Amino acid sequence: MPIATIGEIDLHYRLDGPETGAPLVFIHALGTRLDLWDEVVDRLPGGLRVLRLDLRGHGHSSAPDAPYSMGALIKDVEGLLDQLMIRDAVCVGLSIGGMIAQGLAVKRLDQIRGLVLSNTAAKIATPATWKDRIALIDDKGLSAIADPTLDRWLARSNRQGPLADRLRAMITSTSQAGYIGCCAAISGTDFYTPTSGLRLPTLGICGTEDGSTPADLVRETVDLIPGSQFHLIRKSGHMPCVEQPEEFTVHLVEFLQQIGHIEP
Repeated sequence: MPIATIGEIDLHYRLDGPETGAPLVFIHALGTRLDLWDEVVDRLPGGLRVLRLDLRGHGHSSAPDAPYSMGALIKDVEGLLDQLMIRDAVCVGLSIGGMIAQGLAVKRLDQIRGLVLSNTAAKIATPATWKDRIALIDDKGLSAIADPTLDRWLARSNRQGPLADRLRAMITSTSQAGYIGCCAAISGTDFYTPTSGLRLPTLGICGTEDGSTPADLVRETVDLIPGSQFHLIRKSGHMPCVEQPEEFTVHLVEFLQQIGHIEP
């Protein structure tokens, strides 16, 4: 189990593919972990150098006391890329992962040459919304927010069954400090101005049934970046990488080919 020490944080990560491969970095959503991306990674063409990581407070990474700042989350990923000597990567971020990807691109264009912003935004919900969620978790634990979260995350047809059970298990097994810490980071983030200054290839993806970051919100963020593309995935909510992994991967690979990151 590879662990990188970044400052005072131990980050669990997985790095696959040849050292000479074009780098691709995946950053997961709140309350999940790096294996959220397994079904997409399994469908990618060979030869890519694929990095996945558990955010602080998630999976097998360190879970310091809450709250966290978005700057700290960005610095974690920045430090991991530096340690692994990864440059000119395309960064694929889902939800909070997409916020981190935006911030990383603003800070380190030497590390990031393209963005895939999935089911995310420059600003997600309101501070009051996140304050209420944190209070509920403090009072009743993560089990109290699992089912309402899945109702926002998943297309109606996916809210019962193995996929819902898998995601519920991810949420409830997340460190409570880690979940609350990242809620605080999202609450304090508004990237509309910095993201509007980005000039790099960008693909936006959203599910038609996303109750957390609706399609219009995702499109508004992606449209801040000139020349960006946007795709809707039907029969999917906030988690197209697990609800419709084949279509998600098709859009991702086509984008990588269009920007010259991999050969057609």
